[in-house]
Amino acid sequence: MGRGTSDLVDPTRASHPPAVPAEAAAPVTPVVRQFLPPPTGPVDRLPGEGTRLALTIDDGTSSEVVGSLCTFAKDSGVRLTFFPNGMCKSWEENGELLQPLLDSGQVAMGNHTWSHPDLTTLSDEQVADEIGRNRDWLQTTFGAQDTPFFRPPFGAHDKRTDRIAARLGHPTIVLWDGTFEDNHLLTPDQLVAAARKWFTAQSIVVGHANHPPITQVYDELLGLIAERGLQTVTLADVWGKPSLSAVRSLSGSAITT
Repeated sequence: MGRGTSDLVDPTRASHPPAVPAEAAAPVTPVVRQFLPPPTGPVDRLPGEGTRLALTIDDGTSSEVVGSLCTFAKDSGVRLTFFPNGMCKSWEENGELLQPLLDSGQVAMGNHTWSHPDLTTLSDEQVADEIGRNRDWLQTTFGAQDTPFFRPPFGAHDKRTDRIAARLGHPTIVLWDGTFEDNHLLTPDQLVAAARKWFTAQSIVVGHANHPPITQVYDELLGLIAERGLQTVTLADVWGKPSLSAVRSLSGSAITT
């Protein structure tokens, strides 16, 4: 499992990131949503067997990249889980794009702390403030209620920080077993190479909404997902409770969207 995540250095912003070409958009198929009880403690893969892929995106130092990722999801049907830092204004700046995706369940959210510190270096009070402040911001800004998911910055956690996160409503410590390797600036070709390495069934893959090159490889990512027969899911499709819209589409024992 990789450990590197962004250091939150502002990248050079892309101007007008490209939308997903119509010919590259992947067909949207019904998503079987399990709603298993959220686990307590660390996870780095999706449970069981299958062809699911959880694409998770951290940080958000670039408003252009956050907006482009929202447009990518809207245009392609790809399902994403965002782990924002509330200190990054990019999320609120793109609220009009993001909120409908959250409301529909196509995008889910987890807590990544307010300002991206290494929690293992902080006091109990400081850890609680970082997590609690971001939790409250997720709730008041986007209505992201009761998300069980917490991703510690840099993947740095221990039993103490896990206990504090659980006490504040985030029992599931989400790590990863695949990565875009974009904790620093990469070329588009390097991003695609990382995706080819790590896009596998039942993987949780981490990337970052920080550097513009991610906005240039959407068609390649969609092609790879289709080529490998993978289905993107949010973490809330797997662990969590159904939304009202999902309940309305209940059929038998499976909920589809």
